[in-house]
Amino acid sequence: MSQAKVDQYKKDKANRKKTVAKERFQRKMGAVIGWVVAIAIVVWAGVSGYNFYENSRPEKNYTVDTSAISDYLGTFEN
Repeated sequence: MSQAKVDQYKKDKANRKKTVAKERFQRKMGAVIGWVVAIAIVVWAGVSGYNFYENSRPEKNYTVDTSAISDYLGTFEN
């Protein structure tokens, strides 16, 4: 080996712990970011599906005819 290669090997060996720790951190952060993105996609799909389902349902328009009750109660006022 040339002297330059030997010097580079010594330099790499001296910084190996830092390099390995940095690589582990980057790998863990990549996994965390990947999970966050995956969860965000699943939540977005769920909310979109729920909104689509709710918008496709017919509206509930409940109308109650209270004229009979009003007429009945009106008989007591006289």
